[in-house]
Amino acid sequence: MASVTFKKIVKKYNDNLILDGVDLEIRDHEFVVIVGPSGCGKTTMLRLLAGLEEITSGDIEIDGLKVNDLPPAKREIAMVFQDYALYPHMTVKENMSFALKLRHFPKDEIEKRVKESASILQLEKLLNRMPKQLSGGQRQRVAIGRAIVRKPKVFLFDEPLSNLDAKLREEMRVEIARLYQKLNSTIVYVTHDQVEAMTLAGRVVVMNKGHIQQSGTPLDVYRKPQNVFVAGFIGSPTMNFLRGKIEKQEDFFYFSNQSVKIFLPLFSFPEVEKYSGKDVILGIRPDDIILDDKKIDHAHKISGNVEVIELLGHRENIYIKVGDQKILAVGEAFSNFSPGSLVEFSFNYKNIHIFDATTEKRINS
Repeated sequence: MASVTFKKIVKKYNDNLILDGVDLEIRDHEFVVIVGPSGCGKTTMLRLLAGLEEITSGDIEIDGLKVNDLPPAKREIAMVFQDYALYPHMTVKENMSFALKLRHFPKDEIEKRVKESASILQLEKLLNRMPKQLSGGQRQRVAIGRAIVRKPKVFLFDEPLSNLDAKLREEMRVEIARLYQKLNSTIVYVTHDQVEAMTLAGRVVVMNKGHIQQSGTPLDVYRKPQNVFVAGFIGSPTMNFLRGKIEKQEDFFYFSNQSVKIFLPLFSFPEVEKYSGKDVILGIRPDDIILDDKKIDHAHKISGNVEVIELLGHRENIYIKVGDQKILAVGEAFSNFSPGSLVEFSFNYKNIHIFDATTEKRINS
């Protein structure tokens, strides 16, 4: 396998800037998921790495070797596309072996590699079928198998699960995670689905508008988002954001706006005094809103009215209106709350996120 390095990568289409000086190092055997909304530049990064598009400026290295001018066939990379890209007139076996035949591999070596890959992906009984006879999940496994037989230095996945239904996506996530454990390969995986990113990645790279916003383990990115974009993009349901000021009353500090006043203990924001009187954005995840009367901080509780309740199996999404502010909380299913009822709650102070209102960058540790 191999390491991959992006150095100050710029990509333009005419005057349209897609990537703006991107730097990224991917270690040998690492599973990196690049995630972001449509148009953020994540698929462009993959295509530049594969050699399918030319770099405007900057360098890409594989194992320390600059590959800017190398054709795709010589980069020792295999790419799995979202539309599978299988040859419809070929059997599963023929699809998997086609690239090896083009490179004039010996027949016994082709047979060996196809057999090994089919075993890993549980495709042994499907080798003589045509793509039209396969389910979506089976076709995706064939596309992955076609990549495995080449034994590349780096595997690239371009939104491979986006064409599958919810159940198949879940099954294929497990399949890809299992495959990584078996192959211990270097994998660069692109998706717009943050659930895929959080469940598959060893490291998540969050992109927006041609820039890397944050890179880290899924837990780090979830617990310590470095800006408002990352905080809002990672996590489901999405984080609540409230705009207001830091205020001091007697010996205590609060976040406040026209609708709410939220206590800010020093352990959640040690430098709070430095921001007194300044505009900030407070972020709180729905899971960190405390609804249980026995656990609420009654000295600093907040009151509101339930607007809507969404039942999601063992959980409920509870939409609360506090003045002009709307707050989403997550509670246990079949709670005593109902639309229109009064609800009292407080925040899990350990997981409050504070961002500068102007830069939208995180300011609490």
